[in-house]
Amino acid sequence: MHPMLKPALRRAWRGRNTVQFGVTPAHAVTLGPMDIATGSFLELLDGTRGLPLLREEARALDLSDRHVDILVSRLTEAGLLDDPDAGGPEADALRRRAETLERQRPDAAALSVVHPAPGGGLRRLAARRAMRVQVRGAGRVGAAIAAVLSGSGVGHVDVLDGGRAEPWDIAPGGLPASSVGERRDTAARQLVRRTAVGGPPRPGRGTAGTGAAPACGEPALSLIVVAPRDGLSVYAPDPDTAASWIASGTPHLYAGVIEATGVVGPLVLPGGTGCAGCLALNRAEADPQWPRMLAQWRSGRRTCVQACDLGLATAVAGLAAAHALSFLDGELPGSTGARWEAAMPLLDWRSQRLEPHLDCVCGAAGHTEVELTSAAGATQDTMAG
Repeated sequence: MHPMLKPALRRAWRGRNTVQFGVTPAHAVTLGPMDIATGSFLELLDGTRGLPLLREEARALDLSDRHVDILVSRLTEAGLLDDPDAGGPEADALRRRAETLERQRPDAAALSVVHPAPGGGLRRLAARRAMRVQVRGAGRVGAAIAAVLSGSGVGHVDVLDGGRAEPWDIAPGGLPASSVGERRDTAARQLVRRTAVGGPPRPGRGTAGTGAAPACGEPALSLIVVAPRDGLSVYAPDPDTAASWIASGTPHLYAGVIEATGVVGPLVLPGGTGCAGCLALNRAEADPQWPRMLAQWRSGRRTCVQACDLGLATAVAGLAAAHALSFLDGELPGSTGARWEAAMPLLDWRSQRLEPHLDCVCGAAGHTEVELTSAAGATQDTMAG
């Protein structure tokens, strides 16, 4: 082991004998008591020395071997130490791709803060390359989500949509102006290739749109992001559309904008959290007139442009992509079984839990948060393996 204090966490003295690692409450850790000699020894934890050399240099500071071992142990337990050689063979392979790793250093730094074990951040970053995500929708929200996922190291990003790109589909970080008139799915896949880290991912084939078993040699779907250009399909998703995802156990996340209101979630873990069917049943119970109105809203063909503010669409895409990446890295983000909404002009994000319905065929009612946490960890291990 070559101990290295995590560079992403800023360090400062809290008085004469306590050191704080990190600025924000979410990840800050204090350690003490700490004397001046031990504080000087911290400067040696830069990943260039193994424990034998650290013990030797510590003796020059009048620090015993036992003191060094205890300090390294405490720093490790607190999640403050990394190891530039840790993370397993996938992380080693990523380190050998110097240009790729250089581009993803901010991502690796963020993951090192979130995942405390030495090498844990880089291991998860490397694991993304084997994952496959399908984004259903290539409008202002969907195309940007696909670009962020590809640029964040997800190795296989499929994009599904129909029709041709319109001028109002264009957005910074999404489809470029040159794509107007092209097939939306083709333009979005070109965007994914341009933003890909470490070379373009292989294009999706075969059963990419179904959530069923993948074609030979293609990884199974890790996640579906449902980001249609019509925000009604996110605000009131059709349970029939999601039936095959529920049946195959494919996690899916909804994101979009409807009538100047941004929506992120729910992230549905089939059989574990509330789904589109649960949402429909809960709404019908709360408002008996809802199904009647929804049928009217869904009927006919809309010809007007969606009320999808560019700033709000970008915020929704960024938040949805961040939640998707958190899930792919083995966590349960705040959209798991919940929906986040923000409406213009105040843009005050609010979260509402989506309770599983006892009458829904998904069978999610009765599952506990502990079960879901275990399932998320197992899902990440399966995808990374």
